[in-house]
Amino acid sequence: MDENNLTVVTEFFLLGFQCSQNLRPFLFCLILVVYCGTIWGNLLIITLVSISKNLHTPMYFFISQLSISDILLTTNIVPNMLRTLLTNGGSISFIGCMTQFYFFSTSVASECFLLAVMSYDRYVAICNPLRYASTMTKACCVKLAISCWLVGFSIILINVSTVSKLHFCGSNIVDHLFCDILPLLDISCSDTFVVHFEVMLLSIPSVIIPIMIIIPSYIKIIFTTLRIPSNISRQKAFSTCSSHLTVVSIFYWTLFSVYVFPTKGENRTMSKILSLLYTVFTPLVNPIIYSLRNKDILKAVQKTLLIHTLHHNI
Repeated sequence: MDENNLTVVTEFFLLGFQCSQNLRPFLFCLILVVYCGTIWGNLLIITLVSISKNLHTPMYFFISQLSISDILLTTNIVPNMLRTLLTNGGSISFIGCMTQFYFFSTSVASECFLLAVMSYDRYVAICNPLRYASTMTKACCVKLAISCWLVGFSIILINVSTVSKLHFCGSNIVDHLFCDILPLLDISCSDTFVVHFEVMLLSIPSVIIPIMIIIPSYIKIIFTTLRIPSNISRQKAFSTCSSHLTVVSIFYWTLFSVYVFPTKGENRTMSKILSLLYTVFTPLVNPIIYSLRNKDILKAVQKTLLIHTLHHNI
């Protein structure tokens, strides 16, 4: 195709949820409540980990990093999603679309790395407890967290750079809730083979390698835990790991459902629902899982509320 005849797309139109006028206010309120709950829950965890001395451990440090990733993910997606829901679709500039895609992908990639690091932390704590203090030092944890973010930001930059060079010469209507790779490739008139191949290559360090760390770590953790003679110690080990395994399972189930193993004949509505679970509801579930099933965090909440009450009474 002659490049001189291509129309330069300066903005896209996100369709969002194409639903009835009566249903839109309900969806708007539901997503808004979930968003507020997500921000509040994750900020609570970040604050508690920062101010509570008994939470100054590697495990809670990485949980707070996961909360930062969840806040970045949902804040990048939800406000614009609410706007398009109210107006039954809405425009977004080309730069705005690429920016949203970049920060969305960065959040996902960084979360993959963080979940892998968290599984390694639990592996060392349970399988090599005598070496835990010397291995997972404060400096080591900070370096691992910074590496997760830097690698995530760097890898995705390559992908976004390639996508931004695609030609969009036909329709600029994106039938999705936000700017994502698959809907953008659907409306591109360029040859997308290179992009698909690049995504496959980039998924190796960002998705496959973290999985290759998580699975062996938890296989060894399970076998080690089953050999613990004390029932109390065994239950404590399973309790701390089950929360993380639940988060990992939800995260990768939604990730693989949308991008790796989409249902054959899956329609746009189902794809949007899965994306909604992935970007809106999962970031809300994470702090709930870590707080409701974690005695240390519940104690920190009670202590903080008690101190606040005493100060207020004085």
